[in-house]
Order: sequence, then C-alpha cells, then structure tokens
Amino acid sequence: MFARFFTFRRFLIMAPVMAGLCVFSISGVAVAAETSDNQLEIVFLALEDKVPPALSNLDPFIANEGIPGAELAIDDNNTTGRFTGQSFILTVVEVRDRTSVISAYQRKRSEGRSFFVTRVPANILRQIAALPASADSLVFDISTSDDSLRTGRCDSRIFHIRPSRAMRTDALAQYMLKKRWRNWFLVIGPTEADRLYAKAVRRAARRFGMKVVTERAWETTHDARRTAQSEVSVLTQGDDYDVIVVADEQGLFGEYLSYRTWLPRPVIGTQGLIGTSWDRNHEQWGAVQLQNRFREKAHRWMTEQDYAAWLAIRVIGEAATRTARVDAQGLESYIRGEDFSVAGFKGKKLSFRPWNGQLRQPLLLASARSLVAVAPLEGFLHPGNELDTLGYDRMETGCPR
Repeated sequence: MFARFFTFRRFLIMAPVMAGLCVFSISGVAVAAETSDNQLEIVFLALEDKVPPALSNLDPFIANEGIPGAELAIDDNNTTGRFTGQSFILTVVEVRDRTSVISAYQRKRSEGRSFFVTRVPANILRQIAALPASADSLVFDISTSDDSLRTGRCDSRIFHIRPSRAMRTDALAQYMLKKRWRNWFLVIGPTEADRLYAKAVRRAARRFGMKVVTERAWETTHDARRTAQSEVSVLTQGDDYDVIVVADEQGLFGEYLSYRTWLPRPVIGTQGLIGTSWDRNHEQWGAVQLQNRFREKAHRWMTEQDYAAWLAIRVIGEAATRTARVDAQGLESYIRGEDFSVAGFKGKKLSFRPWNGQLRQPLLLASARSLVAVAPLEGFLHPGNELDTLGYDRMETGCPR
C-alpha cells in the first residue's frame, strides 16, 4: 500500500542563541501523513553563507547552495520509497553565526535526529565530531576538502562527499603525466586555504614524478585586475616550465593568469583546468538528465556543492532501501561495507573508503566550456580499487581501519 504524502512550504523561525541569531529554515518534502517506523528525517545543517569578494560583477552569489540538490534527492528517495513503504523528510537548519552551529546540532540531536548533512567549515565539523552525541549519529560533510580531516583524525561517523584537495591535485597530476608536462610553476594566494592547496600540489608532484621548478606568492592588492595587467608577466618569469599551477581557492586572482604569463603556458589548479566532482559541462553517463532536472527546479546550474548534497541524501536513501532500515547504526555499518555502492552519473559505482569515510569517485578535469578528461585515467592501476589512486590511500592516512 502506498503511503500518503503532503508538502508544506519552507518557513523561518528566528531565535536568539548564544549571543547570536539562529535562523531555522525548515523544509519538509514529501512528508508522511502519519509518523511511522519507516520514516527517516535528514537535517541539512548549514552556516549561512556570506557574500564573498567577487572576481567579477557577472558572478552571481548563490545564497542557498546545496539546498536545491538536497531537495531534489529527497524527491528521488521518496519516488523509490513509494514502493518500499519508506518516506524521507528534509529539515533545513541555517544559522547566521559560527557559535550557533553547535547549539543547533545539539538541539536536533536532543530531538532524536540522527542523520545530518552539513555545510559548515572544517573547524566546526571537528567540533561536531568530538561531541559525545555524535557517537550515535551519521554526519555527511558536503563542504570541506581538508586533507587533515581524512588523515590524522579519521572520525568514524563522518562521511566526506566532496573530494579532498589531494584527490583534486592527484587527478590533475595524472593528466599532466599523460601529457608529459612535468615542470610546474606554482603561484600561491594569500589565504590559509591557498597554502593547504599548494601543499597538496607539492604532494601530487612528488607522487607522480613532477617537479615544482618555481614557487611565487601572489601579492594582495585592492584591484587584482590592475595587478594582473602590470605584474603577471613579471611574476611568472623564471626557469622554463610546462604549466602554471595556481592555488587560489577564493577566486581572487587565478582567472587573470591565463594569457598574461611570461611564457605561453596553460593554467591548471583552482582555475584554468580544474579537478572537480561536478561541472556544468558534464553530460556523459546520463548526467545531462540530472543537470536538466536540477535546472528546472533551481533555475540555475548545479554546483559541486549542490551535487554533494544530492549525493549525500541519495547515499542515505540507497542504504535505507537496500537494508529496509532507518536507524543510524544499521545504515552506518552497511554504508562502510564492501557491498554498498551508489550511482552518481560518473560511469562507475561510488563507495566509501572504510578507513576515513571519504567517498570514492571519479573526478572531472574541466575547463570553462568543456570537459577535458575524467580521472583516474587509463593506465593508473591500484591493487584494490582504481579510484583509490586519487588522494590518500589507506597506508598513507594513519587511520586504524
């Protein structure tokens, strides 16, 4: 017998929390008319995004990044749930300040919620993982790429959906090795994230036999365009190199390097040719179907974070369908097991590395208007799973599993 469903609109509740305002935006999609043992609620916990510095006035600011992807996945889960007698609910909780994220998480845990999709910075994710309440919950991280979360800490209840920095740079290094572009000129931005990306670049270079021949720091100014016109050519003088590798995660200057370098060389890294889990140019393996469904729903292109949110909730739905369970302990064991996989429009079955919770997935090597390649490339082999040629492998992490 099919369950009955209804939908209600998202609304906001303003509440003071720890000297800040906590904004709860609750979205119920395909909610069962009566509570049942086969109902699973997923909390989308997000720190409200602030408008970042813009490289161009043409770049739109996406305030709800990730949420439309989560809503689309809930629809997909409930389509299957009509046949399995299961229903899925999405509750979106957005908070305005960092101090309120932990309070919001603990509040939902006290209400009995066990499944969380988080769009929060790495330091807050570490705090969530350290809470005693997290021992009985599942947290799906859709926003961080920090290698430190996948190596030294190895939090058992955190699943990382987006690729790490090491995965991204390894994907680029595989393609550079195939092209025999071995000598790299590295330009590093001013932020801590840029330095962490540069660290991943150096690791990838060592791993695949490349050489970083020169490193230069980008000097921050109030007008990156003026700096680019006058200084990029001078900045990129030096020993001969095959490619410019840029570490600019905020996008403050990286786009200005192309066509302005001292030598006529391609740009890769955080701009130019990038390693990403999703891109608007991706249409293979049925991806165009997901792209079109998302655009119809959100009226914009699907971003990597939207895809991560969609994928996180599809992981939960797939595990619940196959195990006929809705409890966190039962699903956690299955998701980490060898029998679990989920389709992600990438041509391969996606699964999790049991030792650190990182999602194994092919990475797209994309430029502004085309998909150049998909990593891992042919010829890069692994004794267990070829997707583990991207990022830190088991023996490199120090994780106990």
